[in-house]
Amino acid sequence: MISLAQLKKGFVIMHNNDAYQVFECAHHKQGRGGAVLKTKLKNIKTGAVIDQTFQGNDKIEKADLSRKKVQFLYTDEDAAYFMDEQYEQFSLDKDALQDALLYLKEGQKVDAQYLDNKPIAIQLPPKVILQVKEAPPAVKGDTANNPAKTAILETGLSVQVPMFVNTGEIIRVNTETGEYVERVS
Repeated sequence: MISLAQLKKGFVIMHNNDAYQVFECAHHKQGRGGAVLKTKLKNIKTGAVIDQTFQGNDKIEKADLSRKKVQFLYTDEDAAYFMDEQYEQFSLDKDALQDALLYLKEGQKVDAQYLDNKPIAIQLPPKVILQVKEAPPAVKGDTANNPAKTAILETGLSVQVPMFVNTGEIIRVNTETGEYVERVS
């Protein structure tokens, strides 16, 4: 059991005897009342999305998931394809992966989450290293107030980066916030 404060986007929980993945969660503090947690949950088996509000003292049961290292292979219009360490391939619906594909390169290793021996989601590392595909040149003299520019990375992800980052450079990006962390080379 976990408390509401521990619940985050991406968690898989048991609710009404079904497994749900948390797509959105927002804490709300009400005037004199206790805090509530408003969530959007996606049923793992049916794909149905529901809105669910939890009260401040509710306890939530985390689903019993297993994890395996997998390698990201490629995507097509509908799905992303992965291979586990026994060379068995499987696919996950692009909708189920949300924005995770923006942090994945072909050949990258990630953890897959399994429920009842069926892959249901992937877990990204906290930070990934990606190459800057496109970055506008820095404007000379534009150094007031910690300036930033928008760079497009090799996966299509747009990130605000410092002015000194140029096309072709390698940077580290936080997968939880989508923010630039540091320049690697």
